[in-house]
Amino acid sequence: MRIGKQDQAYTAIATSDADSITVRGHDLCEDLIGKIDFTDYFWLLVLGQKPTCAQRAMMDACLVAIAEHGLVPSVQAARMTLAAGPESWQGAISAGLLGMGSVVAGSSESAGRYLAEILDDAETRAVDVETAVIDSLEALRVARKKVAGLGHPQHSAGDPRANRLLEISDELGVSGKYVETLRLLAQHAPGIMKRPLPINVSGAIPAVILDAGWPLEALKAVPLLARTAGLAAHLYEESLRSIGFIMSHKADEAIAYDGKASSKASE
Repeated sequence: MRIGKQDQAYTAIATSDADSITVRGHDLCEDLIGKIDFTDYFWLLVLGQKPTCAQRAMMDACLVAIAEHGLVPSVQAARMTLAAGPESWQGAISAGLLGMGSVVAGSSESAGRYLAEILDDAETRAVDVETAVIDSLEALRVARKKVAGLGHPQHSAGDPRANRLLEISDELGVSGKYVETLRLLAQHAPGIMKRPLPINVSGAIPAVILDAGWPLEALKAVPLLARTAGLAAHLYEESLRSIGFIMSHKADEAIAYDGKASSKASE
């Protein structure tokens, strides 16, 4: 069954023949293997061109900032999956990545889209970005919604990862309209929302990487790639000294049953 347009049967990413493999216009063996690092290759694969030095450095910093995040739900899911199926690394990695949604890791995409919405609103209404920021925050306050990219349960005085990424962005000359918008949000949000709301790493990553030239549509790829590296570390450790069933047991102990009692249990 045909659904939608069927007249664009092309890909510009890769092709091959009996003698060569071409990736984004480069010979894989002659031009890329051993001659390009993975961050450059990631950028090339997605955008079709190699990054500048500043773009590479900014992407590297973002990937390093969030590759490891401790025993968060996605990591626990991956480790418990491997404990149950030691032969299934691919299943365990998938379990971890599937748990990265709007609350964990996917929050970077949400924050990036929020920044883009504010900038679009400013352009549409022909107002300055600060006005669009204040109006947006007021609307969120009335709706009792959170401000994407701001606030942290542990780092209430400021997320050190976010601060470092913004410093690097400034040093590299990357900071532009997205970083400006994020900083305006951080400036006005505490007064409007009546609570501390520092920039968190999920706000800093989209701001700096979008200003560096990364596309909004591919934003979620950054935390996904970063966390895959962190998951690999946890799964390797899980294969050597398993804690998957320990976590499962602790969860069972921590959660009390409050459903109906069976007739036998009530005797």
